[in-house]
Amino acid sequence: MSRRALVTGGNRGIGLAIAKGLAVAGLEVVIAARGKAAGETAARAIGVRSITLDLMHPESFAMARDGAGEIDVLVNNAGVLHDGSMLRAPEEFLEAMQVMVHAPYELIRLLSPHMGARGYGRIVNLSSGWGSFDEGLEGPGAYGTAKAALNAMTLALSRELPGGVKINAMCPGWVRTRRGGADATRSPGEGADTARWLATLPE
Repeated sequence: MSRRALVTGGNRGIGLAIAKGLAVAGLEVVIAARGKAAGETAARAIGVRSITLDLMHPESFAMARDGAGEIDVLVNNAGVLHDGSMLRAPEEFLEAMQVMVHAPYELIRLLSPHMGARGYGRIVNLSSGWGSFDEGLEGPGAYGTAKAALNAMTLALSRELPGGVKINAMCPGWVRTRRGGADATRSPGEGADTARWLATLPE
């Protein structure tokens, strides 16, 4: 049975590596990118489709879903990293929470009924060690707070999602991306490995 995957922020970095890996694994992959041109260019490069999706505007999610088709695998990869004070830069806090908590929640709520109807779904939330209480929530600004909330939401939703739907959060490690920088210890492909595995977990 053919499976269709949606990867948010899939036009570059870890998201692009995840999309490429899932396509190689035989899934039909749709990249979701905020910029239409960037998404289409990335999609052509790896032989997949793209849709335009701005995570700051959840009212547009249903239209984007209609353009992508019914989704069996959702990878919530998109993120924002600000280093301003949460108290002095409330707009950064709100953006971080929208992109990395509220948008994944709305996408899961929108896409999981189809997964439940098919008795199959895989949801992967890209988190970070910076969102770990055990590691001290060391992420700058609102980043760690948003990732901690994403972790909590992942666990809570695992109790509510329909049978056959698996949800997990994972940390890709320190990856050489625009945010990670050139000194990071892992390539985007290495950072994508665990996400690709979780997106194709067997029963």
